Amino acid sequence: MAVWRSLAFSAVLLLLIHGAHCFYLPGVAPQDFQKGDQLQVKVNKLTSTKTQLPYSYYSLPYCTPEKIQDSTENLGEVLRGDRIENSLYSFKMREPQMCNIVCNVKLDAKTAKEFKEKISDEYRVNMILDNLPLVVPLKRNDQDSTVYQLGFHVGLKGQYSGSKEEKYFIHNHLAFTVKYHKDVLTESARIVGFEVKPFSAKHEYEGKWEGKTTRLTTCDPHAKSTVVNSNSPQEVEEGKEIIFTYDVEFQESDVKWASRWDAYLLMNDDQIHWFSIVNSLMIVLFLSGMVAMIMLRTLYRDIAKYNELETQEEAQEETGWKLVHGDVFRPPTNSDLLCVYVGTGVQFFGMMLVTMMFAVLGFLSPSNRGGLMTAMLLLWVFMGIFAGYSSTRLYKMFKGSEWKKVALRTATMFPAIVSAIFFVLNALIWGQKSSGAVPFGTMFALIFLWFGISVPLVFVGSYVGFKKPAIESPVKTNKIPRQIPEQAWYMNPVFSVLIGGILPFGAVFIELFFILTSIWLNQFYYIFGFLFLVFIILIVTCAEITIVLCYFQLCSEDYLWWWRSYLTSGSSALYLFLYATFYFFTKLEITKLVSAIFYFGYMLIASYAFFVVTGTIGFYACFWFTRLIYSSVKID
Repeated sequence: MAVWRSLAFSAVLLLLIHGAHCFYLPGVAPQDFQKGDQLQVKVNKLTSTKTQLPYSYYSLPYCTPEKIQDSTENLGEVLRGDRIENSLYSFKMREPQMCNIVCNVKLDAKTAKEFKEKISDEYRVNMILDNLPLVVPLKRNDQDSTVYQLGFHVGLKGQYSGSKEEKYFIHNHLAFTVKYHKDVLTESARIVGFEVKPFSAKHEYEGKWEGKTTRLTTCDPHAKSTVVNSNSPQEVEEGKEIIFTYDVEFQESDVKWASRWDAYLLMNDDQIHWFSIVNSLMIVLFLSGMVAMIMLRTLYRDIAKYNELETQEEAQEETGWKLVHGDVFRPPTNSDLLCVYVGTGVQFFGMMLVTMMFAVLGFLSPSNRGGLMTAMLLLWVFMGIFAGYSSTRLYKMFKGSEWKKVALRTATMFPAIVSAIFFVLNALIWGQKSSGAVPFGTMFALIFLWFGISVPLVFVGSYVGFKKPAIESPVKTNKIPRQIPEQAWYMNPVFSVLIGGILPFGAVFIELFFILTSIWLNQFYYIFGFLFLVFIILIVTCAEITIVLCYFQLCSEDYLWWWRSYLTSGSSALYLFLYATFYFFTKLEITKLVSAIFYFGYMLIASYAFFVVTGTIGFYACFWFTRLIYSSVKID
C-alpha cells in the first residue's frame, strides 16, 4: 500500500508542480523540537562499495526492538534498496547522555560469521535522524576542513601488537553528535547535523547482567567516564558477548535549517576539478561552433552554385548532394523499426529534459530520498503520448498504414528489453537475500505503470499523430533507386558511425565520472545545474556531428542516411559502456561475480538508453538538415 500511496502522491505532485513554492516537499518540511522532546533514530540499509548489494539493518544480529516498523517508502526508495525501520537508539532533545546501554548479544557460530563477512566486505551502517543521514566527520590531512562519509563501518580488521593473526572487531560504541539551530524567540530548535564517531570497545561489568541497568566498568556515566578510543577493542568470535552502547552530545550551530545539507553535499569537493570540466566543455562548444560556421559557408556556396546552373549541359555536369535528390527521401529498410526507436528516443528525451528542469529548481534534491527515481519513472510513463505521436508521424511519412503495430512496438519493445535484463538481475540479487531485490508488490506497481498508463498513452499519441496530414518531402522520389557509387574508405558506414560517436561522448565523459561515483560509491550527486548545461552541449554536439557526416555522405552520392544518422551519434553509447568498463577496473573494488554482473547489467541498460536518446537527437537534426537543403535549391 505504501508504494501505491507514493505513486498517487507523485502523480498529483507532477500535475501541480507549478504551485510547489507554496509548500515543502514531503519528508523535507522543518520540524521544531523543544527541550526534552523525544528523538527517534531510524536505521536504513547496510551498504558496501565492494559488493554493491544492500542489506537491511536487521539482517545482522543487532539490537532489535520488540516490533520492527517499516517507514513508508516511495517507489524510488524501494528500487534503491532503502529499508527504513525503527531502532532502539532514542534521545531527548538537548539532553546529553553518556554510556547508554542498548542491549547485549552473545555470538554463536552463525552470527559471528555474518558479522565477519560484513566487516570483510566493508559494509557501512546507515541511520537517519529528522531526515538527515548519519555521517562520520573526517579531518583532512592537507587542510583544516572536514569531509563527511555516509554511515559508519560495521567494524574493522586488525592485528594485536606482536601478533600476525588477523582479527575482526566490531564498532559497538557510538558517540553521536546532534547539531541544532535554536530560535532565540521561541527557544525551539531544529536539527541541522547528525554525526557519529564509532568505537570498538570490549565492555566489562561486575556481577550478573541486569539489562540496561547494568553498571559497566568500562563506560560509566556516574563516574563520568566514557569510551574515547579503541585500545581495548571488541573482538568478533563465537561465544563472545557484545554490549552495544552509545553517547549523545548536543551542539548548538550557526547553520540554519535551510542550509543544513550544504556540508553533506560538499563531501567530494576535493575531487571536483571544476576548471578541467569547464575547460573540456568550452573546447567542445568551440569545436561545435567552428563546425557549424564551416557548414553554413559551404552550404551557402553549394546552394548558390546549384541555383545558377542554367543550361542543360551545366545541369548534366553537376555533382554532389543535389544529384541524389530523387532518392534522398526514399523510405529506408526496416523503416518500422526506425520509427519505433525514434519514438522511444523522444520519450526518453522528454523524460530527461523535464527531470533535469525539476532538479535544477530544487524539487529533486538529495534530501527527498528516492524522489529523483520516482520522478523519472512517472515522467517516462507520461511521455508515452509523445513517443506514440512521433513514431506514427514518421511512419505515415513512409506511407505506412498499420499504425497500431508501430504503436504497440513503441510501447513495448524498449521496456521489454530493459525488463528482461532487470528481471535476471533482480533474481540474482534475490538469491543473495539483499534488500536491493525489488518486492513483488513493487514489481506489480511497475507493470501497472507500464501497461495501465504508458501503453494507453502511446496509443493515444499514435492515433493523434496518424490523423495528422503526412509530412511532405520537399522533392519527389524516383521510382527506380539510383546506384550508389563506390565510396572512399573513410566513408565506410562502420568507420563513419564509430567516428561520429567520439565527440558526443567527449562532451559528457568528465561529468560521467561524477555520476558513476555517486551511483556506485554511495555519494550524493547534486550539481544538476551543471548537468543541465552538459545536456544542452550534448544535444548541440550530437546534432552538429551528425549533420556534418550526413553532408559528407550526401556529397559522395550515398543517400542511405536514415539509419546512419541515428547510429552516428548513437554510437557514443558504445564509448559510454567502454568507459564504464574502464571505471569498473580502475575505481571499483568489486570482487564477487554477482556484483560484477549487477554492475554491467545496469550499465548496459544505461548505455542502451543513452543510445536511444543520442540517436534520436542525431536523427532529427539530420532530418531537419536534409529537408532544409533540398527545399533551398531549384529541382527541374
